[in-house]
Amino acid sequence: MGLFRKFAYSDGRWSRGGPTAVPFLLVDVHDSGFATVDHRRADASGGRFFLRYEPRFYFAEVDASDPVDVDAEAEGFAAWAKEATGAELDPADVRPLLASPTGMPPTDESVELTVDRLAALAGLPPLEWPTEADGYAG
Repeated sequence: MGLFRKFAYSDGRWSRGGPTAVPFLLVDVHDSGFATVDHRRADASGGRFFLRYEPRFYFAEVDASDPVDVDAEAEGFAAWAKEATGAELDPADVRPLLASPTGMPPTDESVELTVDRLAALAGLPPLEWPTEADGYAG
């Protein structure tokens, strides 16, 4: 069984609790198979996208999630990163990290790898991932 855990980035650091400030980023990892990413900016705008798979493909249930406009979400995340960290991202660099809107298999073998790539691109500090020895399964 993979990792099930929520992480929040706000006020310059990662935590396992909720965000403490705006802008913030929430990453909800599901069984190391996919992650839901929510981001909010100071003006309350934000977005949601998925890494590795959209839930509708992961669970093979059409109603598990709405389709994502990956181009709009890549642009929104780039704007969030600029506000949160000052990083100047090209949405074209963000786009390949997002789950395919057609359900194509991802290139990373676990969502933790994709989260790490997204965090590095945005100029965020790396996440400290728990290990199986930490008892994360279940």
